[in-house]
Amino acid sequence: MNFLIDTHCWLWWLSEPERLNPTARRRIANRRNAISFSAGSAWEIAIKAGLGKLKLPEPATDYVTSRVSAQGMIPLPINQRHALHLERMPLHHRDPFDRILIAQAQIEGLAVLTADPQFRSYDVKILWAGRSRLRRGPSKRRESRRETV
Repeated sequence: MNFLIDTHCWLWWLSEPERLNPTARRRIANRRNAISFSAGSAWEIAIKAGLGKLKLPEPATDYVTSRVSAQGMIPLPINQRHALHLERMPLHHRDPFDRILIAQAQIEGLAVLTADPQFRSYDVKILWAGRSRLRRGPSKRRESRRETV
């Protein structure tokens, strides 16, 4: 199976795997799966760490590159097609990092492993990673502003 891992799921996998459902944990652990890790996720992590909104045990550069490599994940760069695809996407989700992941998944034909219910508003296959079931209708849940690894 080929899929793109959402940033928060990757961070949870490394520090709080119990936040992922058992199926998501099995998918990430299965080395036969081709898991893409977006440059958009690296960008998001670097920005949040730099702003003090994300605590990492080492600098983001070392943390991300060593763990992506150790996990056998495939780095997915952001190219012009991905960036320009954003113009055609509706603004269901306003987070620019999530929007670039969705654009990449659409362009590359990848499913997205996520626990963000806002992804379901887009034409992209979702591999649900949340502990609770994906509910229909708008999400009322607010995400924490501060993440810790």
